[in-house]
Amino acid sequence: MRVAVLSFAHVHAATYLRLLRDREDVELVAADPDAPPGDPDRGAALAARLGVPIAAGWDEVFARRLDAAVVTSENARHRELVERAAAAGAHVLCEKPLATTEADARAIIDACARAGVGLMTAYPVRFGSAFAALRRSVRDGSLGRLISVHGTNNGHNPARSSPWFGCRELAGGGSIMDHTVHIADLLDVLLDGEQAAEVYAQANAVLDADLGLDVETAGLVTIRYPGGTVAAIDCSWSHPRDHPTWGGLTLTCVGERAIVELDAFPRLLDGFDTTTARARWEPGGDDLDAAMLDAFLETARTGRRPAPDGQAGLRTLRVVLAAYESLRSGQPVRLPA
Repeated sequence: MRVAVLSFAHVHAATYLRLLRDREDVELVAADPDAPPGDPDRGAALAARLGVPIAAGWDEVFARRLDAAVVTSENARHRELVERAAAAGAHVLCEKPLATTEADARAIIDACARAGVGLMTAYPVRFGSAFAALRRSVRDGSLGRLISVHGTNNGHNPARSSPWFGCRELAGGGSIMDHTVHIADLLDVLLDGEQAAEVYAQANAVLDADLGLDVETAGLVTIRYPGGTVAAIDCSWSHPRDHPTWGGLTLTCVGERAIVELDAFPRLLDGFDTTTARARWEPGGDDLDAAMLDAFLETARTGRRPAPDGQAGLRTLRVVLAAYESLRSGQPVRLPA
């Protein structure tokens, strides 16, 4: 399969490039013509470091026959690249959030539908064995009705290495836009697609105030569902620069019969590295990005509908947009049924 990685803007782009580069069933091509000059983590510099071929521009990439494309641009630029990839006949894996506006998200979904190509939203935690076990425990009734969920998705501030994350025009927002969607997607699965009824949010930019960003760096989003489940999401960029790991994702699910805790990135090794004089933390568990790419490429080969699809990306984006509306009004925001 010929697979294109479109833009290296997102922090996950390098991971996808490495994983695709090492697959024998993939012919990889990449492009990042919008890279800032001299940025060692973008464009030709990153491609050379990873040993992957890079095209000079978008037209060169889209002139080739593409089977699939991975869009890892700035959030606000997803629509243009997805529309071009779909028009070229490529199945699309789009980095989250699907878009920064509902109009763009709908346009992305419509473009892929018109072209007859699959659209997957990049939510890798869905593909972990731990989450699969949690999903089974909810579906088989062993937890009973899900009463509440407390989720955390914390990490370093990505704007320190990729400044566009701190630009509202390109990112659509800060930590709420970046991190709420992952847990909103897991809730979407656990509640069988039940739509959020009400969203309330609080946020500030106290963390990393020295950067002078125009987006929030910490947030707490509360979601109420029609069936009575209440979820709280800590979506903050709260890990300091010297934290031993990039971040993590946890869920505490309170059911009528039991409480279950999920850690998507459990510790395999915890200690102290004397060579760097820093704490050492090695993650255990599944390679979630590899599992997601496996599933995406399989749907591209077979033509089966991918999951999570574009509609999942739209549903989670609606929660985020309601959170921002709540921040503006200071009140809970009701979502249409």
